[in-house]
Amino acid sequence: MLEEVERWLSRRSWTAADRPLDRLLAAKRATGTTVSVVLPALNEEATVGDIVTAIRRDLMTGGTPLVDELVVLDSGSTDGTAAVARAAGARVEHRDAVLPGLPAVPGKGEVLWRSLLVTSGDVVCFVDADLRDFSSAFVSGIVGPLLTDPDVAFVKAMYDRPLGEAVGQGGRVTELVARPLLNLHWPRLAGFVQPLGGEYAARRSLLERLPFPVGYGVELGLLVDALHTVGLDALAQVDVGVRKHRHQDGRALGRMAAAIYRTAQLRLGREPLIRPELTQFERTADGFVPRTYPVDTEERPPMAGIPEYARRRAA
Repeated sequence: MLEEVERWLSRRSWTAADRPLDRLLAAKRATGTTVSVVLPALNEEATVGDIVTAIRRDLMTGGTPLVDELVVLDSGSTDGTAAVARAAGARVEHRDAVLPGLPAVPGKGEVLWRSLLVTSGDVVCFVDADLRDFSSAFVSGIVGPLLTDPDVAFVKAMYDRPLGEAVGQGGRVTELVARPLLNLHWPRLAGFVQPLGGEYAARRSLLERLPFPVGYGVELGLLVDALHTVGLDALAQVDVGVRKHRHQDGRALGRMAAAIYRTAQLRLGREPLIRPELTQFERTADGFVPRTYPVDTEERPPMAGIPEYARRRAA
C-alpha cells in the first residue's frame, strides 16, 4: 500500500461512534449546513418503510433534527414502494417526473443524478432502499465528517457484508472486480473498504460537478472522479457496522461487473467499447441458452451544466 494511503487511513477513517449526535447537531447549527437523504428505490416495499421510519424517528424529530429532507426516488416500481415510503413519512418523487424533457433511462445512477434536481441540501446522503435491520447510524455516521470538517467533501460508509450466515463473504463484485481495478489503476483509492457501497454522502458543490454513470458503475465512477476533482485528503470513510440486504444472483452480478469494468475503462482512456454487450448462459431443458444484455454506455453530464438545475439554484 502506498505510504500516502497509509497516512490517509489513519487520518480519514473513523467509526460512527467517533461523532456523537450532540456534536453533529452543534456543528450543523454553527455552520447552517442542510442535509438531504435520498433513497433510490425499485420494488423495495418490503424494506423502504422501515428505513424511512428509522431516519425520521432518530434524525428528523424531537431533539435530533439532523436531516432536513428525506426523499425516496422511485425508479419505476411496480409494487407498493411509493405508497409504503409515503406512508412512513418520506417525500416520494418518480424518476420520470424529474426533468421530464429528458427521457429517463433505467439504472441506479440515473435516479441518483436526477435526485439533485429535487433536493436542496448542502450535503446529500445516498442510502440504498433494500437494507434490512437498518440503523440510522448509516446516515449520521457518513454525514458526520461533512458537518465537522470543512476539508472533507465525500464520505463512504464501510461495514461488514455477510452472505447468508457466512460472515464477510458479501461484496463479491467488490472483491473480484472493483478492488483489483482500483489497486492496479487508482492505487490511491486502495484504502476504501467498500468502494461499491451504496451508502455515501457528499457536498452538493462536488456532486453537481461530477458526471454520473447511469447504471451499476455509478459508485466506482463517482469515487474515481471525486479523487481527481478534490484529491484524496477530501475523501473519507466511516465504519457503520453491518450491512444486510438482498443479494443478487450470479448472472446479475456478472452484468454488474461488466458495467463497472466499462466505467473504469472509460476513465482510463475514454475510448469506445469494442462491443458494449455481455453474453451469459442459462441452462434450460434444451441445454445452455445464451442471453445477451447491453452494458451501460451512457453517462449523465455534471448537473451544474443542466439549465433547469441552474435556474432552480438561482431561484
